[in-house]
Amino acid sequence: MNSITMASFPRLDEIDYEQFITEDDTPVDSVFADKQHRLLVESLYSSWNCPRQFLACTNVGLYYHPHEPPLVPDMLLSLDVKPAKDKRAKKNRVYFTWVFGKPPDVVVEVVSNREGEENDRKFRIYQEIGVPYYVIFDPDHEILDTVLLVYELQDEKYHRKQTHWLDKVELGLTLWEGDYEQYPALWLRWCDRKGVMYPTAFEQRIYAEQERKIKEKLAAKLRALGVDPEL
Repeated sequence: MNSITMASFPRLDEIDYEQFITEDDTPVDSVFADKQHRLLVESLYSSWNCPRQFLACTNVGLYYHPHEPPLVPDMLLSLDVKPAKDKRAKKNRVYFTWVFGKPPDVVVEVVSNREGEENDRKFRIYQEIGVPYYVIFDPDHEILDTVLLVYELQDEKYHRKQTHWLDKVELGLTLWEGDYEQYPALWLRWCDRKGVMYPTAFEQRIYAEQERKIKEKLAAKLRALGVDPEL
């Protein structure tokens, strides 16, 4: 383990989970941020056929040491973890790295102002606790000269990736300009290796309806030619 996780770390059976803040009712900072966070999570649960069990969350406390305040990533993804059955127990309400046995595999931060410390303090902590992939999405160029940065942990240091494919989790990232929940914007989306976006449940219904109409038109043309479309 690194210096943050090892320094003054108590025995696991001595940790009092009642001391931790797991909900503080702090509202999200904007309508766009709220929708962007949910888009990243909802599309995974709707259409990502991942063979490994995973946990995807937004705005959930990430505790990396019992004596340090948590970070609250805009979105986190952790593979090969299983949520506990007792959701009411305080130790199961947020992401304690020592409870899950690992840090998240991916953390995404969406920049909405210049005060979020996404490119300095959070960068250093995510790097030190061993988050394999760290993503910064800055659609309004608040702190970056680019819209999207993807970092991969190599030899305990973050290195900027030249592509947006995350090999260890078999996911890609892409930018998409369009309407999500009737809100037009530039969105960060998950995609497969070919760049095909993972759709939300609503988008899946739209695609299914479009396919149905295409099949109906084709069937009508075949009937007009005297051909049974069922054959």
